[in-house]
Order: sequence, then structure tokens, then C-alpha cells
Amino acid sequence: MIPAGRVFAAIVPPVDVVAALADRLGGLDIPGRRVPPPNWHVTLRFVGHVEEVAYERWLAALAEADVPGPFSVSLGGLGAFPRPARATVLWVGVESGDALADLAAAVDDAADRVGLGREERPFVPHLTISRVRPPEDVRSLVDSGNVLRATFTVSQFHIMAAVGSRYHVFESYDL
Repeated sequence: MIPAGRVFAAIVPPVDVVAALADRLGGLDIPGRRVPPPNWHVTLRFVGHVEEVAYERWLAALAEADVPGPFSVSLGGLGAFPRPARATVLWVGVESGDALADLAAAVDDAADRVGLGREERPFVPHLTISRVRPPEDVRSLVDSGNVLRATFTVSQFHIMAAVGSRYHVFESYDL
């Protein structure tokens, strides 16, 4: 079944990590519209609305993709797009050495092989926690160091889509 909505590939932190991070961020004065914790994820590749044939081909290409084995990622540190002085997105940083970037590249290669094109923006692993409109200066929040440090193992990634205000998993791939 092809998802209706904006389709993307992502990793999802474990429930306990999400709960701990939500608890830590709960007391902070975070501007904008917070993303609900059940929607937190790290986007590997955004595709958007996609036709059924292209979607099915992408799934098949992902099944054959050369992806890394399970690896650890660490959450920590706040950041903002496009920059902290004029933020429209507030996020928690994600670090994993090369493994996460390698996974994102494999997912992007699979999309490109089936005609969905390449991602033009550089891969910046992050977990969006708030969308800020109009833009605000969040430098003091970003510089505070006031975020949970957490590590977890990534052993799969998912094909997800925004359906209404929730993100749903439609396919999962083991690493």
C-alpha cells in the first residue's frame, strides 16, 4: 500500500530515549510549535508525495541496498536551522561517526536509482523538536548545553509518511 502524504526514510529513537528526552526538554522555554515526541525521528531521505510505481521501485531498491550493520548513535546538543540567531527549526543533534551518513547515502542512492533524484541538501543528522514561526533568536538556548545526552543502537530504518498530524511507519528494513 502506498502511503498518502509526505514520504520519507527515517530512524526512530527507542521509546525510553524519547521519554527521557521529552522529560529533559519539558522544563525548557522552547519557542515555536513543539513537535510531539511520538513524531520524533531522524530523517535519512525526504521524498515527499510519490507515485505508486516509483514508491514500489524504491522499496525494492532499499531491500537490495548496501546498508551498514547496526550502529550506535548519540543524541545531545541543541541546534537550529538556518542558524541560531534566526531559527525556524530547533533540533537535537545526532552523532554516529560515519555510519548514519553511510545509511543516509545508501537510502539516497536507492532513491536516485529509481528516478526519485538525489537529495540536494547536505545530510545534517538531527531530531526536530520545534518549528519556529516567525524566526527567533535561540542562541542562549542552543548555547546552554541543556539537553539530555543519550545513546542507542540503530538496528533498522523505516519508510514513514505524515498522515494528518502523525507520522506512521509503512515499511521497516533491518540493518
